[in-house]
Order: sequence, then C-alpha cells, then structure tokens
Amino acid sequence: MADLSLDFQFSSSINKVWNALTDSDTLAIWIMENNFKPIVGHKSQFRNDDWNLIVDCEVLVVDEPYKLSYTWVGGPINTIVTWTLKQEGGTTYLHLEHTGFEKEDQAFNGAKYGWADKVEKLKKALEEV
Repeated sequence: MADLSLDFQFSSSINKVWNALTDSDTLAIWIMENNFKPIVGHKSQFRNDDWNLIVDCEVLVVDEPYKLSYTWVGGPINTIVTWTLKQEGGTTYLHLEHTGFEKEDQAFNGAKYGWADKVEKLKKALEEV
C-alpha cells in the first residue's frame, strides 16, 4: 500500500479553511463541481466533464473545524481522503492524508501532483473570499 501525506499552511483562519473544504460552491472553485455536504454518511460526486471524470465520495468523519474524512473512489482508485486542521497564532496548518493506493503508480503520482495543484487554487480562493 502507498499513502500520500502532504502539509500546507494558510494565513486564513481555521474556520475559513474549513469552509473551503466543506462548502460545495467553494469546493467547485478549487477541486471540481460537486454536491458535497459535510454530513457523515452523505454520498456525493465530484465531476469534471472535460475529463469525463466522476469521483464518488461518502463522508466518514466530520469534526468541525479539525477533521474531515471521506472516500474518494474513481476510475482505478478506491481511497480515503482525510484533512486535519489546526491553528496556531495567525497560521492554519492543513494536513492531507490520501490513503489506500495499491502502490506508487500513475494514480498515486497523479493524486500527489493533483492535490498540490488544487491547493494552490485553494490558496487563491481563500484570498478572494
């Protein structure tokens, strides 16, 4: 098994970052169009029609504003995404665990690159909100 672990820092408050991780409209700005709701058991989809990509999700953990976890199932991958947040002073620390990859293959490396790229879009979205 291969697990992806990434850390990010934001000057935005923990509540603002949490909102960007859980609000469907904001998620659409930095990840994909979706019908996400931060409710344990809620099933949703992230969709990118340009790439003909659909990712199915089911929310597993909601501990506002500290932890959010959901399944991330699309194409060849059946994985779990977990975001952990903490605030120290004026900095919010965001930790991403994306677990369940079979090996460090194309899907793993695609996720690694993809999340880093998406979080850059998140940073811009947080500046605009």
